[in-house]
Amino acid sequence: MSNRRRAGLLAAACSAGLLAGVFSAFSTAQAETLADAIALAYQTNPTLQQQRASARITDEGVVQAKTGFRPSVGGELDITASNTSPSSGADIKASGSSAAVSISQPLYTGGRASANLSAAEADVLSAREGLRSVEQSVLVNVVQAYVDVRRDQERLRIAKENVAVLQRQLDESNARFDVGEITRTDVAQSQARLAAAKAGLSSAQAQLEVSRAGYAAIVGQTPGELAPEPTLAGLLPATVDQAFEAAQTTNPGVTSAKYNEQAAAARVAVAKAGYRPTVSARASLGYAADRRSGVGSQFDDYDRSLSGAITASVPIFTGGLTTSQVRAANERENAARSATEGAKRTAIQQVSNAWSNLLASRAGLVSNEEQVRATRIAFEGVRQEQQVGLRTTLDVLNAQLELSNAELALVAARRDEYVASAVVLQAMGQLDVNKLSSTTTAYDPKASYDRVTHSVGWVPWEPVVQAIDKLGAPSTAPKGGSK
Repeated sequence: MSNRRRAGLLAAACSAGLLAGVFSAFSTAQAETLADAIALAYQTNPTLQQQRASARITDEGVVQAKTGFRPSVGGELDITASNTSPSSGADIKASGSSAAVSISQPLYTGGRASANLSAAEADVLSAREGLRSVEQSVLVNVVQAYVDVRRDQERLRIAKENVAVLQRQLDESNARFDVGEITRTDVAQSQARLAAAKAGLSSAQAQLEVSRAGYAAIVGQTPGELAPEPTLAGLLPATVDQAFEAAQTTNPGVTSAKYNEQAAAARVAVAKAGYRPTVSARASLGYAADRRSGVGSQFDDYDRSLSGAITASVPIFTGGLTTSQVRAANERENAARSATEGAKRTAIQQVSNAWSNLLASRAGLVSNEEQVRATRIAFEGVRQEQQVGLRTTLDVLNAQLELSNAELALVAARRDEYVASAVVLQAMGQLDVNKLSSTTTAYDPKASYDRVTHSVGWVPWEPVVQAIDKLGAPSTAPKGGSK
């Protein structure tokens, strides 16, 4: 070969290697990350969108509760006309119109309006915790769907390699059979293992498609090339006691139950306000005009009226209605208090289960890594021993099967360990979107709350009415002391 041709081949090889490196780098740069999947799901997942809308509905409860301190204005307009034909004379035509505008302002509701507002505000806080719980569930689902796809991609790769290895083993068996080194039984064993490996390959392909479909349903798009998931080790507590302590204060199930208890206590105050008097002011401005015409009769009549009143109402006897409502509200508070205790116990159980699964998956991961290392060495040794006649074809096939199973177990163990880490964070209530996808802007339910509660309806004297309404009002604090 001439020097010129050698130089050309060398240049071509270098160019091919450079292009392969460029394409490899481009593929890596374009690989979809877990943060990308979380960002997309956080913006488009229908379960999240539905829960956010539900939280915004709850915000309107505060707006409605504040109307108890605000005036209401109403208007009325009447237009009438008549035509009377008496037997003794000509027709008499009459027409009239009236208009009135009235304004009513609550001055004191016995604390009912204040308690309704406290209950509505607690409902809003509970709804936000419910939204946070759904967010964390969606994030766990995204993590699980992501690592499921990566696990099944690895399973498919292992299955393809297993088929390739067994195909080579069958080729070798056929060649050795042709020269009389082994029997037909050895060839049949190789054929059987290859057929089983191909069936496993088909199963791995089907499972990957199932995982890809689950990913698309949660994230919102079909997965492409997925980059390795980032470690969660830095987010996890060092001990289970730290996880228990965090769950008591940040688990959304616990915090939502506490706010529900506060709302129930406020509604006890609403019921007790039924024993107290109410005071309101009312003013109205009216105008009326009448016109009548007929034989010997024609006149116009115009009236204007302005009236005002302050009305105090005191309940004397309600047939036991108010007492029954207070008892029912008290029992609802008792139920809410029990639900808070139940939520705490559930959170402890969730943390305990998640932590145990994490420890088990970590131990399994270490064992599987050691198993893969050992079975790989064993497989290579069996192959070499077969070549010198110390091992049979079945020994090699069994060693290959053990290696394949060990690699599959390791892939599953890595997936389980990662999901278990995410579930621990969820049980603690600390699986936040910003921790998993730092570039994603977290949804702020307070922005919607501020927009609707400050939009319309406020009057300058509203704070004064609120202060008056709290005088002598029933307490809205929970009996159990939950905060």
